[in-house]
Amino acid sequence: MLEIAAKGFIIGLLVSSPMGPINMLTIQRTLNRGRWHGFVTGMGAMLSDISYALITMVGLSFISEFLSENKKILQIAGSIILVLFGIGVFRSNPLKVWTPSYLPENTRYVKDFFSSFVLTFSNIAIVFVLIGLYTRFSFNPFYEGFHVVIAGIAGFITAALLWWFFITTLVSRLRKKFKRNGLLVLNRVIGGVFVIIGLVGIVLSA
Repeated sequence: MLEIAAKGFIIGLLVSSPMGPINMLTIQRTLNRGRWHGFVTGMGAMLSDISYALITMVGLSFISEFLSENKKILQIAGSIILVLFGIGVFRSNPLKVWTPSYLPENTRYVKDFFSSFVLTFSNIAIVFVLIGLYTRFSFNPFYEGFHVVIAGIAGFITAALLWWFFITTLVSRLRKKFKRNGLLVLNRVIGGVFVIIGLVGIVLSA
């Protein structure tokens, strides 16, 4: 069960951390409105990610026999998806989605939460990333019982909470010294991690 929780944690962290539009929105709201507006924005994204994580997990549970019979092939395919996604993250420029104008200050947390949820949920491509991560880490708690599912979800949620708390706290404390170019470096590091995980998966599955 601890192993499943650890895998859920890693997957949750990898899903939350790429510097895409939602991370940029979270950082902007942190700078313009304050740390808690940014954190609530992250929570909306987390709810969407968890929803897709569960949907993907349930979907894969229906083809468990197929997954078991083609484990190596699927792990290689999943690893290739991670490599391609990592290259995409590495080459992307998060500053292109940065809005230079200040966002209005008088907004409610509920609005920040749901706007983030809707924006994140509209990106259905996350399903392919989750499939890649699930197959790479042989992650499908539905095989082992409800309590294991809870452990996997708990690991996922813990990682997402820590990520959003970390990024909003960091940006808030470095508000006056904040440099957007640092986001480009961070994004390349995260993309590199995806590529490395994918390449390792290909080598181990070959």
